[in-house]
Amino acid sequence: MDRTTDKQQQLSLAKGTRQRYNEWIFRDVPSDITIEVNGGTFSLHKFPLVSRSGRIRRLVAEHRDSDISRVELLNLPGGAECFELAAKFCYGINFEITSTNVAQLCCVSDYLEMTEDFSKDNLGSRAEEYLDSIVCKNLEMCVEVLQQCESLLPLADALKVVSRCIDAIASKACAEQIASSFSRLEYSSSGRLHMSRQAKCDGDWWIEDLSVLRIDMYQRVITAMKCRGVRPESIGASLVNYAQKELTKKSSLWNPSSQTNVDSNSTLHEKLVVETIVSLLPVEKLAVPINFLFGLLRSAMMLDCTIASRLDMERRIGSQLDVATLDDILIPSFRHAGDTLFDVDTVHRILVNFCQQDDSEEEPEDASVFESDSPISPSQTALVKVSKLMDNYLAEIAPDANLKLSKFMVIAETLPAHARTIHDGLYRAIDIYLKAHQGLTDLDKKKLCKLIDFQKLSQEAGAHAAQNERLPVQSIVQVLYFEQLRLRNSLSCSYGEDDPKPIHQSWRISSGALSAAMSPRDNYASLRRENRELKLELARLRMRLNDLEREHVCMKRDMAKSGSRKFMSSFSKKIGKLSLFGHNSSRGSSSPSRNSQRTDSKVIERTCASTE
Repeated sequence: MDRTTDKQQQLSLAKGTRQRYNEWIFRDVPSDITIEVNGGTFSLHKFPLVSRSGRIRRLVAEHRDSDISRVELLNLPGGAECFELAAKFCYGINFEITSTNVAQLCCVSDYLEMTEDFSKDNLGSRAEEYLDSIVCKNLEMCVEVLQQCESLLPLADALKVVSRCIDAIASKACAEQIASSFSRLEYSSSGRLHMSRQAKCDGDWWIEDLSVLRIDMYQRVITAMKCRGVRPESIGASLVNYAQKELTKKSSLWNPSSQTNVDSNSTLHEKLVVETIVSLLPVEKLAVPINFLFGLLRSAMMLDCTIASRLDMERRIGSQLDVATLDDILIPSFRHAGDTLFDVDTVHRILVNFCQQDDSEEEPEDASVFESDSPISPSQTALVKVSKLMDNYLAEIAPDANLKLSKFMVIAETLPAHARTIHDGLYRAIDIYLKAHQGLTDLDKKKLCKLIDFQKLSQEAGAHAAQNERLPVQSIVQVLYFEQLRLRNSLSCSYGEDDPKPIHQSWRISSGALSAAMSPRDNYASLRRENRELKLELARLRMRLNDLEREHVCMKRDMAKSGSRKFMSSFSKKIGKLSLFGHNSSRGSSSPSRNSQRTDSKVIERTCASTE
């Protein structure tokens, strides 16, 4: 049945081909050669063909003695339709070269050797001229030519048709993006020139056009754009648009139960798309939305993509985990091997990437990094956001009966101690886990509750923990102790200023809580500021001591020349004015005695010795 159908299709194709060329073939001269191309048969004449085609001329010359009348052209690019255009050109019949056939004409002219060596202004030069002067100056036409080249590889690649179109697309997109950037320049109210922010740049209209390309062509175009300097945001927007079209329109990604061959081929295609898009992602942060990265990671896990692709996605997500939401990190477990409902291991690796990225990128190369007067650094802000996110994630996965204690604890322990300023979220997650896993031993409960710093619980959480029977006894004792301290602190704040002890005690407790909430980097920055202030004060003291020594030497020289009382009186007045700490004594007579002079000299000597 299938053979009969194929034969009928070939006959109908041959019939249609004969009907087309009957309109332009010379019927008054009998044909002397028959050309067969992919099931199509053309009854033509040798002279027009050999005058333009070097390949047909060579075939006829090789069989001159046998007077060849039938030639079969195997693997002719473009098939019978493309050969018909080439034959028309040989007969001098005009037809229009367009973006939909120029790639085929370039390839068939190379196959048939229709070059300038055999005829002036031949088909090859005509097609090349149209490609360079018309197609490469228009981005949409370049995309159409690339679509036609998908079935002409590798010949279209060898003839550099593909590379010329790709370079033209990249150059055109880059030039239009630069032009649109200049059009967005405007002056602010202060008179400074800046670029206005728009939701979508006018120079990114090509994003939709590129989505029709096959994945291999699309990859080459995006790579060329990145080399030309197209903005990472535009590259990211194009990747998002392409992924949405190629992945969401296929049903196999969301229907793993189907086992048909079509679905299998579709799954392989989707796997290739995901791996290619991952390799094309810009290295810059926030070039693509974080929810798109999580969606790409889920697709990579469902399609069983390469480990390198999945690890790359986890690293990218970890670098911007502080902007993720709870819905993003709730990654379901696709293995279904009786394990947890959610993929905890993947989230843990993402969290580790975040912590390592934070340490490596935020590590200061210069001490000037700590000169900031802000109480919380940007990395500390990111840590606080991620800590809240992880606490909510732990509370969400805690009711899972298959969630092991080790996996729960490793998520809670990954973040540093200073990331959580308040432990209410962690306490809530641990309480849910204790409620869902009542079979835990006392030792496991103690391990779990050691993660909580009960001193960092709010008043409401502390009151709840004090009456929580699920907590170990030692934890409840700690809660009651810190609640007593908090009560004492609140009572001491209500005392008046006459009792200095409660005030001092209150200050000590509050300052300790503040320092505990600060990160090591913030503490280090505070110490650096204090050290700098002390150095400045020491330098001022040395300058004042140098002035005193100069005055002292000058006055001793003057005393040696003149021993009058009048000079002694002026000397004592100068000493009073140049007091080291700037305090003039209001007691005693205006003329200092010998004891006061000795005292001032001893003070100066002690100060000089201490500074040296």
